[in-house]
Amino acid sequence: FEAWFTGDPSNGNFEYRERSGRFSDFFNLIFSNQQGGATAERAATRTRPRRGQDIEIIASVSLREAMTGTARQVSINAPEPCATCHGTGYARNMECPTCDGTGTVTRSKRLEVRIPAGVHSGSRVRVAAQGGPGESGGPPGDVYLAITVAPDSRFTVKGSDLVTRIKVPLYTAVLGGEIVVDTVVSHVALNIPPGTQQGRTYKLRGKGMPKLGSTSDERGDLLVETEIEIPDDLSERERELFMELQSLRQ
Repeated sequence: FEAWFTGDPSNGNFEYRERSGRFSDFFNLIFSNQQGGATAERAATRTRPRRGQDIEIIASVSLREAMTGTARQVSINAPEPCATCHGTGYARNMECPTCDGTGTVTRSKRLEVRIPAGVHSGSRVRVAAQGGPGESGGPPGDVYLAITVAPDSRFTVKGSDLVTRIKVPLYTAVLGGEIVVDTVVSHVALNIPPGTQQGRTYKLRGKGMPKLGSTSDERGDLLVETEIEIPDDLSERERELFMELQSLRQ
């Protein structure tokens, strides 16, 4: 057969003719592939799955709970696909009366979230796939617990280390002896050497916070700052003895 066209095929402004009166398979293949490729690309863009919305909840824990790990039950209001229209927004060719055509309904649900040992203020605990539903078959969002560790008057948190102050009786500071130190979860004995000065710091290794994400039972340290306790109710005899000690030192 014989065929020809006039005009510019690149912008679609052309006229095609063939002597046999049949459309050319050759040109049909070229232009249908071009148009089909663009259509497929637009369709893929329109139907790309979208991930669901994440939900964040603030959770406060005590220092002891942060040290040992704990759990929280939280209630969330999360959208989920409408059971009537299965997320399409239409039922029986009409706008769905359950979700008003949105395709989603909001439900309240409770989750029990495990908070690992070693969290600190600013940590975020993730619960996968419990947030809002995805669109076009996309994955659901996540739920995050934003952790706040409540202050503890006994300790200051510095990374994985803890700092505490403890009063040391004057006689113990001078002569040495044993004192009991509170940790977050227990008590330990600390030997004070003779001549301990005000503000001296002792390190109790491994008595601090667990290191979050560590594969081993790795912990920070507990730093104990001494505060020498001066008696303010000396008896007459004690005053005499201190004066005697003073004279000996001089």
